[in-house]
Amino acid sequence: MPRVLAVALRRGHHFSKTPALAIRLLTSLGVEGDGHSGALVQHRYDRRRDPTKPNLRQVHLIAAELLDELRGKGFEIAPGDLGENVTTTGLDLPALPAGTRLRLGEHATIELTGLRAPCVLMDRFQNGLKAATLDKAADGTPVLKAGVMAVVLADGDVRPGDTIAVMLPAEPHRAMVAV
Repeated sequence: MPRVLAVALRRGHHFSKTPALAIRLLTSLGVEGDGHSGALVQHRYDRRRDPTKPNLRQVHLIAAELLDELRGKGFEIAPGDLGENVTTTGLDLPALPAGTRLRLGEHATIELTGLRAPCVLMDRFQNGLKAATLDKAADGTPVLKAGVMAVVLADGDVRPGDTIAVMLPAEPHRAMVAV
């Protein structure tokens, strides 16, 4: 069964987040006290382009399996280091369709909005990290592995060890794209 391995947040806009014992998700806002929380776009680059857009990046999730892969390539990576709020285990996040809902713990519910596109800040954190989170599909299209983004549909506290219930959207499923 998929589970929450770790949770993290950080006030202000920083690349990495600080591991926590719990985080509180707030409907239509994101992680309480986190620098990316808000109904409107909070990502610095996107906010400069159009600050009136909805925030589709309220919660950032990364699979622990990606962190393991990166450590196998020589990177020193721990939960929260790549800016994620929730580190999962047992769930292939990028393979889920757009609109998938995840219930984290008993009450918190999020909806996946898209993939996180690797950015230059990853290389500033550790050289070569951006390329390590990119792959190519058999047809040559890029595969983004830097996590997924979500919006909060229902309030709730999320802790390490919480179960994750997966609710797929109605078919036809749409593959996630970068947001």
